[in-house]
Amino acid sequence: MPSAPSGSNAPVPSGLWRDHDFRRLWWGQTASQVGEHATLVILPLLAVLTFDAGAGHLGVLRAVGQAPVLLLSLFVGAWVDRWRTRTTMVLSDAGRALALGAVALAGLVGGFGMPGLFALTFAVGALSVVFDVAYQASLVRLVERDQLVRGNSALEGSRSAAQIGGPALGGALVSLLSAPLAAASGALFFVSSFLSIRRIRRAESMPARQEKPARVRRRIHEGLRFVLGDTLLRAVCLASATFQFSLAAMMTVYLLFLPRELHLSGTVVGLALAAAGPGALLGALLAARLPGRFGHGRVVMCAAALGDGVFLCVPALDRSSAVTVPVLLATGFVFGAGGQLVNVTLMAVRQAVTPDGMQGRAAATITCAGMGLTPIGSLAGGFLAGEWGLRTGLLVTAAGMTLSPVVMALSPLARLGRQLPTPHDGLPGAAHPDADGGTRAAAPYRGIGPHWPDRRDETDPGGP
Repeated sequence: MPSAPSGSNAPVPSGLWRDHDFRRLWWGQTASQVGEHATLVILPLLAVLTFDAGAGHLGVLRAVGQAPVLLLSLFVGAWVDRWRTRTTMVLSDAGRALALGAVALAGLVGGFGMPGLFALTFAVGALSVVFDVAYQASLVRLVERDQLVRGNSALEGSRSAAQIGGPALGGALVSLLSAPLAAASGALFFVSSFLSIRRIRRAESMPARQEKPARVRRRIHEGLRFVLGDTLLRAVCLASATFQFSLAAMMTVYLLFLPRELHLSGTVVGLALAAAGPGALLGALLAARLPGRFGHGRVVMCAAALGDGVFLCVPALDRSSAVTVPVLLATGFVFGAGGQLVNVTLMAVRQAVTPDGMQGRAAATITCAGMGLTPIGSLAGGFLAGEWGLRTGLLVTAAGMTLSPVVMALSPLARLGRQLPTPHDGLPGAAHPDADGGTRAAAPYRGIGPHWPDRRDETDPGGP
């Protein structure tokens, strides 16, 4: 039976689902994700139905809720690395439950109006960023390295299910209960997550704290240098940025192409978009087994090429063809499956090569690099559609999505084998196997920079 991570007080059960603490994390993360995605629908509907918000106010409200991803991710990553992730997630859940309770109260009795709703929406978005970064870092401190892919598969599968069912649940709650009561009901999901995660008993393997902690700006800079100085993480960051930029551009054109060029109804457009959800669930399940059987690099390459390249067939569709709708549904399904398979696998790779003391900052840096380019991508997609037409614009932006697997193919990611890689020598929190199967302590930490020596496994096509 494998032992728990260093610093733990109890062994980790050999079966992941027999581990009570992992189940508590999984249930809490699932409840949190459902509440988060339901809230994305509840708050705008509350603004419209209760505060009579117009299109302009609604656009600002959505932007306010999304702004924390770009504004706070790097700071949150630096902060999470210095605190216990369980405490961080519990406080985030409590804060979101209180914020939604305040929204519900204001909607029932009146009060602060739209300015107050803007403030509370920003607070909910900021706390969601904190929770999302923390739960990604928490898995590494809770399970063994060889359980990372399966653990991520379970967590990301829950997130996919929440992305499918959360908005529908939010809309149903508003219809059945009224918008203020729906907000109060949404708070109950965060309370459920709070109660589950706080019951985790295993001590986390925490990185050693310095007597005089570095300033936040310096810690952010260390995170940036670490990601850019690691060849695998640099490739993940560049592939993510390329994908998110191209996806934002493509979706802008796609949402215009379906109703205007193919003359599809709103219901069919919704079904085409929703088809990615079941595909993502399948991708999360496949990610638990395929990398260990065929190799992480091979799986990532094939899934990215298939999932990103499938949209190249959409510009050839015609509105009069009987296969148009089935092809769109299949396209969404394949895109969701391939994208989630890539997401889960790369997350496990990132967690495996990153020491405990850098987990939050690495996750936040990659998230910021990818999601930070989405507004520019959306603008680029609109420009291309206006200048070149919808069909040509869709073809160009869909082709742009295939640059992400090209970036992976030209990087050490493509050469990863069936075993996850290990952290660099000399990084804090790393441990390396001895010849007798034990572990030896990592070399002293000497800083992080872009000229860190390459890993030996990066030149081995068979993996580490």
